[in-house]
Amino acid sequence: MMIPLADLVTILPELIVVSAACLLLVLDPITPSNKKDLLAWMSVTTLGICFVVTAGSMGDRVFAFSDLVVVDGYASFWKLLLYVVSGMTILLSIGYLKEERIDLAEFYGFVLLSLTGMMIMVSGADLLVIYLGIELMSISLYIMAGFKRFEAKSIESSAKYFILGAFSSGLLLYGISLIFGVAGSTRLVEIAAAVDARGLDDSLILIALMLMIVGFGFKVAAVPFHMWTPDVYQGAPTSVTAFMAVASKAASFGAFLRVMLEGFGGMNTDWSGLILGVCILTLILGNLVAIVQTNVKRMLAYSSIAHAGYALIGLVVAGWVGTEAGVSAKGVSSMMLYLAVYSFMTLGAFSIVAILRRGGNEGEDLDDFTGLAKRHKGAAFLMLLFMVSLAGIPPTAGFIGKFYLFMAAVNAGLTWLAVVGLIFAAVSAFYYLRIVMVMYMREPSPDQENETRLALSPTATVVLVLAATGVVLFGLYPWPLVSLTATAALP
Repeated sequence: MMIPLADLVTILPELIVVSAACLLLVLDPITPSNKKDLLAWMSVTTLGICFVVTAGSMGDRVFAFSDLVVVDGYASFWKLLLYVVSGMTILLSIGYLKEERIDLAEFYGFVLLSLTGMMIMVSGADLLVIYLGIELMSISLYIMAGFKRFEAKSIESSAKYFILGAFSSGLLLYGISLIFGVAGSTRLVEIAAAVDARGLDDSLILIALMLMIVGFGFKVAAVPFHMWTPDVYQGAPTSVTAFMAVASKAASFGAFLRVMLEGFGGMNTDWSGLILGVCILTLILGNLVAIVQTNVKRMLAYSSIAHAGYALIGLVVAGWVGTEAGVSAKGVSSMMLYLAVYSFMTLGAFSIVAILRRGGNEGEDLDDFTGLAKRHKGAAFLMLLFMVSLAGIPPTAGFIGKFYLFMAAVNAGLTWLAVVGLIFAAVSAFYYLRIVMVMYMREPSPDQENETRLALSPTATVVLVLAATGVVLFGLYPWPLVSLTATAALP
């Protein structure tokens, strides 16, 4: 059967990325070790080409492959964000992999393969297509988490991620099979029609809905499905941790929101309250447990869980009963805005952790930041900027993200939820500003005073500059991003 050319053009960015990934895996064994960086730059160039192609088609809504795939403004927004995040991850990894003695160009191939899965997820108009995207993303991340094969904790993180990820995928697939039994299709449009026809009292639909919420809850690291996150984030290579914390979370939220609104929008009275409970639990546990962490990567893992709770506020608003269409769209756009600014500040924070190396060990413990302002003023200032933004303190992008989320909740009549979010934002300031205190108000040890080296490559410098620019620019002048998310949001 011939595939229509128009369908192939619709998924041209995915074809470019997956072709580049396969080419990288073929070229890696035959490329001299002193020229491996060329493969990394080939990956970055691929992402640049895809960025231009996707931006050029922004705003169009096109279906392909018998309506299994949709390319619209919503999908294009997530793809543009994922290109930027993937490119920054590759640039950070060029120097980082050499420091870790794992300078294998196949790493960049797995980044692109994982990105391909994420792109399929956000463009899926069918549950099975979304599931295939999730599996392609996840399998690549399982491998990347264990990339430091000579370290037990990296292998352990990969094994834990694989086992719990497979469990969550099984639950998700079981939910898909149940909804197929009811609707006779896995396409979101037909599922929505079946939900409207069968009503809200069908037990099979409710069970399927709950199973899919559990499956997506694992992917976005929401409580109580978060248990894999701290160990995996701590054990994985730092550049991989950054990629998981940002890219996989963004893609999972993008797919999650589309499934809930376009497939199960008629059941919002059932799932909005459930998502609300998950949201509050995530805010509570993520912020409170982060307080007692002394490992910065582990603290940022719980921070990532807490930020999933903030993002879920947007999903709650989008599906809240009685919410007007305009207010619902603001819930969607505020979640998109929040995850975009979250990407810059989280990538920046993990980049600082990656460049703080002493005696062959990563600077991931809180003590490694002691007196950093006296040893490396620039790194300390950038970490200060990222911590302030993560805490949501103006005039950073983190404040803008939280402001639009809380205002969306207020407009939907959920003022109390905005107050809860604000309270836990204040709680988060404790563990974020604790790092600032350690950097600026403690004296470094004699060994630390003699340590002047940073594992700072030119490409890592570019990543830090881009992350800091995003945090400052979207904090002072957020309107372009606000306008883009408002235009691209699902109706």
